[in-house]
Amino acid sequence: MTGTAVLVIRRGALHFSREIYERFFNSLDTVVLLRDGDDLVMLPVLNRAAGGYIIKVSTSAGGRVVTAADFFRDNGIEDSVEITLLAAWDKDRAALVAGQAFGCQLGLQTEM
Repeated sequence: MTGTAVLVIRRGALHFSREIYERFFNSLDTVVLLRDGDDLVMLPVLNRAAGGYIIKVSTSAGGRVVTAADFFRDNGIEDSVEITLLAAWDKDRAALVAGQAFGCQLGLQTEM
């Protein structure tokens, strides 16, 4: 894996900076979120019609958010927690992967 990124899950949404968006998802509108064991996998979607979660601008600095409360709840992450994750690009999966996201062994989890 190459190229690290900080992701934050907060209130059922995945937050990341403009720089992370430009590095890994530049000009794309959607991503697919998958759980692979304890890993969170973010797959870029080239055609919005193919589905996935919409990447929205969330801050004046260009930060991005993917609102996916249903996905996170279905995978045991409630709206009341905040988790900070380290992620890296995995060329074999062609995705941004946050290892142990659902085990939280590498993530920082706090009650809100």
